[in-house]
Amino acid sequence: MSPSSPPVSARATSGLDVPPSGAPEPPGHPDGVHATARIRAAHNGRVTTLPQLHSDGPFHVRRMRTSGNTAMVGIIGAMSAPLGGDRLTLDITAEDRAELEVTTAAATLALRGPTTEAATYDVRLTVGEHARLRWLPQPLISAAGSNLRQTYSVELAATARLVLREEQLLGRADEEPGHLVSRILVHRAGRPLLDQHTAYGAPEPGWNGPAVLNGHRAVGQLLLVDPRLDIRRDPVLLGTGTKDGCAVLAPLAGGPALLATAIAPNASTLRELLDQAQAHALNR
Repeated sequence: MSPSSPPVSARATSGLDVPPSGAPEPPGHPDGVHATARIRAAHNGRVTTLPQLHSDGPFHVRRMRTSGNTAMVGIIGAMSAPLGGDRLTLDITAEDRAELEVTTAAATLALRGPTTEAATYDVRLTVGEHARLRWLPQPLISAAGSNLRQTYSVELAATARLVLREEQLLGRADEEPGHLVSRILVHRAGRPLLDQHTAYGAPEPGWNGPAVLNGHRAVGQLLLVDPRLDIRRDPVLLGTGTKDGCAVLAPLAGGPALLATAIAPNASTLRELLDQAQAHALNR
């Protein structure tokens, strides 16, 4: 954590366990935590290196094992976050020819904070020419009483490759979700590729109705951008039916890209559907 970070002594340190439904939430700093963590990958002519790994606030950034030419980074939660009023940012860059994979050690748990003001969680992804970035975090859990606005801002070079997986669980066991607003904004070679906005939980109208989630509490996206993709024009429906969830894999008009959107009754089924979508997209 950087010396400039706000005081965080009132925050509970996070582990891998999710607090049970109905348990009192830990208090937060009255003004919220403002933190920005940065990851930068570069290619030195031989391999991908990590010239910048900057931890801040709840983000504890750690270098992991490499896989071939791919540098791998894990993000560990250092405190309970995001809470109401927090302003959190992840800034991740894969420079030209770099190959980077980033994941999180555990689910991100959005909790009720000391203020009803929304927390913000911004993820900024930049991928250079002939570079590849895989953003594969664990799910985001929207706990009862939480209020979170999450934004993905993605800038891709023309030859960049991207895998972006987003999984959201609306409420813990036997509880209603908080208010969760999410936006994915992607530009490729300076042009818009995707701008998608979703909102779940009260006070959003009809979010759990048959035209949206139809009672499901797990929702996710998988975005694949790769100039080498074999893009088919027709969308593909995956899954066995409404009760067990389903996914739709569809091409995007602005480039060599496929977007899978899935809904499911639980986290494991959601992950299976997104894995099926990725395997279908890659012809595996």
